[in-house]
Amino acid sequence: MAKEIVDAISMKRALMRMTYEIIERNKGTENLVLIGIKTRGLYLAQRIAKNLKNLEDVDVPVGAIDVSQYRDDLPESEKEKMIHGQQLDFDVTDKNVVVVDDVLFTGRTIRAALDAIMDQGRPAKINLAVLIDRGHRELPIRPDFIGKNIPTAMDEEVKVSMTEVDDKDGIDIMNK
Repeated sequence: MAKEIVDAISMKRALMRMTYEIIERNKGTENLVLIGIKTRGLYLAQRIAKNLKNLEDVDVPVGAIDVSQYRDDLPESEKEKMIHGQQLDFDVTDKNVVVVDDVLFTGRTIRAALDAIMDQGRPAKINLAVLIDRGHRELPIRPDFIGKNIPTAMDEEVKVSMTEVDDKDGIDIMNK
């Protein structure tokens, strides 16, 4: 059974706070790019970019990466089926990259994202923005911008719903 832990209004507020923190940490938006991890990370990155446009009147480039082929927890037979060579519509070299994802759990998706980004160029720096940090890290990955810290049990699942794909905004927690 799902239990709503964050409603649409709280989710919007968390994203706005994260946007302000991104501006502050980067001393503005110069050389800033956002890279969302497909699928919900991309939609979150687009929302942050919209907030940046409203606050700073700048169009920050937004790209998407699919980290599937970079994961270390997939069998080699699955990786071989994937299309290699993904491209962003912009160069990440010497840019301040903010990687955006919905839920940070073990850290393996983020490690894969870092590999994918480094294959595209050499950023000046990379920061991590996550809507939910649920703990249980298996790798030394730490987010720079966090919407909500939500400690969970290993047998629980965090489900982020977004209007772009789920027809509503909110975050639920449920038993697996």
